[in-house]
Amino acid sequence: MSRIIIFTGKGGVGKTSVAAAHARMSAREGKRTLLFSADMAHNLSDLFEKKIGREDTEVAENLYALEADPDYMMEHEYGDMARSIVNMLKSAGTDSDVLDNGLKLPGMDELFSLLKILDIYESGKYERIMIDCAPTGETLALLKFPELLCWYMEKFFPVGKIAMRVLSPVSRRLLKVELPDKAAMTDMERLYVRLLSLQELMKDRNIVSARIVTMPEKMVVEETKRNYMYLNLYGYYVDGVYVNRMLPASLKNPFFAQWMDIQKHYRKELSDIFRGVPLTEIPWYEQDLCGMESIDRICDEVLEGIDLFQVSAQQAGEVYEKTDSGYRLKLFVPCLKKEKLDLYQSGTDVILRIGNFKRNIAIPNALRKYEITGARLEDSMLEIKFGKGEEV
Repeated sequence: MSRIIIFTGKGGVGKTSVAAAHARMSAREGKRTLLFSADMAHNLSDLFEKKIGREDTEVAENLYALEADPDYMMEHEYGDMARSIVNMLKSAGTDSDVLDNGLKLPGMDELFSLLKILDIYESGKYERIMIDCAPTGETLALLKFPELLCWYMEKFFPVGKIAMRVLSPVSRRLLKVELPDKAAMTDMERLYVRLLSLQELMKDRNIVSARIVTMPEKMVVEETKRNYMYLNLYGYYVDGVYVNRMLPASLKNPFFAQWMDIQKHYRKELSDIFRGVPLTEIPWYEQDLCGMESIDRICDEVLEGIDLFQVSAQQAGEVYEKTDSGYRLKLFVPCLKKEKLDLYQSGTDVILRIGNFKRNIAIPNALRKYEITGARLEDSMLEIKFGKGEEV
């Protein structure tokens, strides 16, 4: 069974270096390891001082690196779907020049990066996979996409298949709109099945976990708190935090005195927020970290002696419990303020909205006759109560 670790955090905090150091430690243990860049602004080539692309590249013994190329996957693995969407948009009057320059729908980069990870995992080629993600906002878009797209496709396909059969013969003659053909629908169905497998993999806490890289500064810590909250909202397990660029306590230069007070304050805040989650400090080095020698320095000075790849004690994800009056759903959502949460039921879904992020949680079939009767937030645990409709 492969181990997959996702590294996330605000831009510029050192995610790539920390992910690379983990990959290096894994390779040193004799495990065949892949460092996968899901950030479209790739910088693995800069870090390793070696050309890295969409094919696995060996950078050291047992250590390989790869940069996602979603355009290539879109063209070569889901070509029928792409061409059908382009034809449909063209026939509906969309500018042909725009479409001929390449179809790029919102979320496609994230989708095909994740599908590539699924392909690699299922190949069994690597024992461990380290994923270097884009900055926080893009990472959250990446990680929520499989569940979100599955939800939309489940709503679309039962009606969509019938619509295609009924409308396709008529659309060209009357509507003058080109609808997807059977080959494209088959490709879409294949995509849906892959998304289900992807969603199952990414939520498997015995295989996948997320680790947050941060720095002891106000803006970075505030984004780290939101990142931690949203990762838990979407059901991802956070099992490590790395506080980068810590000034050494022995530093006596008065210029840094206030900086050290600031770092001490936010280091304590991070400890309070991530109580129970392993927290590791990484010093502020005197030079840029580039090349294998720099990566080895993090390994030797920071990570050596830590059991980095074990599956540690877990905070449960979504938990349904039977109660005297019905059921309750328990969801761990740290750093959430009650006034920021919008919670309601829509058909067979529980809708959770926090800021700009929304999650649709499908209500299990056994609870379809129940309705939300109340909710409370206590010690970062959100409890949603369900009762029979007639009791509400």
